[in-house]
Amino acid sequence: MDMQTKFAPLVADHKRRLILFLFLMTAMFMATLDNQIVSTALPTIVGEFGHLERFGWIGSAYLLSLSAVMPVYGKLGDLFGRKYVMMTAIAIFTIGSAVCGLAVSMDTLIAARVLQGLGGGGILVSIFAVNADLFEPRERARYQSYSSLVLMASGAIGPVLGGTMSDLFGWRSIFLVNVPIGFIVLAGLATMLPYRKPARRPKIDYAGAIVLALTTTSIVLAADGTELFGSLLSPQCLGIIAFGVICAIAWVFIERRAPEPIVPMTLFRNPTFGLLLIISITSGAVAIGMVNYFALFLQTTTGLSPSMAGLLFILLTGGIVCGSLSAGRLIAAKGRYKPFAIASAACSAIAFASIAVLPAGTPVVFIGGLMLLHGIGIGLAQQVPVIGVQNAAAARDVGAATGAVTLSRMGGASIAISIYGAIIAAKLGNVGVSIAGVSNIEELTPKMMAALPEATREAVANAYASAFSPLFMTAAGICLIGLLTSLTLKNVQLPGATQKFDSSTTAAAHAAE
Repeated sequence: MDMQTKFAPLVADHKRRLILFLFLMTAMFMATLDNQIVSTALPTIVGEFGHLERFGWIGSAYLLSLSAVMPVYGKLGDLFGRKYVMMTAIAIFTIGSAVCGLAVSMDTLIAARVLQGLGGGGILVSIFAVNADLFEPRERARYQSYSSLVLMASGAIGPVLGGTMSDLFGWRSIFLVNVPIGFIVLAGLATMLPYRKPARRPKIDYAGAIVLALTTTSIVLAADGTELFGSLLSPQCLGIIAFGVICAIAWVFIERRAPEPIVPMTLFRNPTFGLLLIISITSGAVAIGMVNYFALFLQTTTGLSPSMAGLLFILLTGGIVCGSLSAGRLIAAKGRYKPFAIASAACSAIAFASIAVLPAGTPVVFIGGLMLLHGIGIGLAQQVPVIGVQNAAAARDVGAATGAVTLSRMGGASIAISIYGAIIAAKLGNVGVSIAGVSNIEELTPKMMAALPEATREAVANAYASAFSPLFMTAAGICLIGLLTSLTLKNVQLPGATQKFDSSTTAAAHAAE
C-alpha cells in the first residue's frame, strides 16, 4: 500500500462525511457522558439499593472494562474493518445501558456497567480510527479538535444533566436514554458508512489480548488502591502491582512472536510513537486527573458553593475550546503539531506552579485566570498524540496505534488520580484534630464549612491550601516531563490531501509494514 492510498478518504462526498462525523460525535458523547452523568445520581442509587461500601465500583467497573478493551478494539478494526467493529461496540454499549436501567440490585448494576464499558472502550477507539479513514491528516486535525470539544462538553454538563434527569425522571433514565440514541447511530452508520475490507487475512492474537487486558486491569485496580484496599501499600494492592508487572513482561514476549500482535512492537521502533505515548500519559494526568481536585480546591480554599465552583469551570472549558479550535485550524493549515505540544505543556506547567503558591483566600479572579490558562494548554495539544501516532504508523496499524495512545491517556489519568489522592490524604491526615471545633476535616462539606466561625473556617482553608500546594507542584512536574518530551519530538510535516511523497517517505512506510 503506498502513502497516497493510506490517506485516500473513505468517503469522497463532503456532505456525507459531515453527516457521518455527526453520528460519530453522537456516539462519542454518549460513551463519555456516561462516566460523568452517573456521579450526581450515585446518592439516589445508593438510597434505593444500599451497599454504600460498593458504590465506588459503579464508576470503577466502567473505567476498568473500558480501559482493558481499548487496544483490542483498535486491532480488531485493523483486522476486520472498522465499520462492523464499531457497530458491535455501539450495540454492546446500548445493551449494557438497557440492563443498567433495568437493574434490580447493586450487583446487577455493577455487572451491567462492566458490559457498558466493554462497548464504550470500543466506541472511543473506533471513532478516532474511522476519522483517520474519513479525513486526510491535515483536515483530520481540524475535525479532531471538534472531537475534543465533545469530550469536554460531556465532562462539563454530565454532572448537571445527571442530577436534573434523576430529579425529573428517576436515576434509571440516565441509562435508558442511551437506548434510542444507540439505535439511531447504528442505523446511520449501517446505511452511510462504507465497509473497507482489510487486504490481509485476520489472525487474532488471543494470548496478547488476554494478557494486555489483565495488565490494564491491574493498573486501574492499583490506581484505585486507596479507595478499594485502604492504602496503596496494602498487601492486596502490592500483589496486584506485582501481578501487573509480570503480565506486562509476558505481554512483550507474546507480542514479539505473534503474527498479528495487538500492539505491534514495530511501532516502538519509531521514536515518535514512544514520545507521543509519554505526552498522552502526562496529558491525561493533568487534563482528566485534575478535574475533581480543582472542584475540591475551589470549595475548600475559597469558600465557593458547589454551584458557583461549577460556574468557574466555564473558564476552564472555555480555554479548552479556544485552544482546541485554534490548534486544529493551525495544524490543518501549517501541518506542524510539535509547537502545540510544547505550548500546551508550558501553559499548564505555569498555571499549576502559580496556583501552588497562592495563599488561601486569594481572589477568585486570579484562580479563574490560571484555570483559563490551563484550559488553553489542554486544548492546544488535545489531538496531538492521536494525529501524531496515526501519521507515524503504517496504514495497517492505525487502529492499534490509536488504541494504544487512547489507553495511555486513560492510564495516565488513573495513576495521577491515585497520586493526587494520596498527597491530599497524607497532608490532611497530619492535621488531625489540631483545629478547634473540627473532629474530622475530611468530613466537612461546603455547607458545614460555611457555618463554621470565621477563625475556624480560615484555619480549615489554610490546611487545605497547604495540602493542595504539593499536589499542584506535582502536576507542574508532570507537565515539565511532557514539555521535555515535546521538545525532543521531530518537527514532522503532516502530508496534505494532494501532496506527493518522496521515495524515502514511501520506503519508510513500506518498511513499517
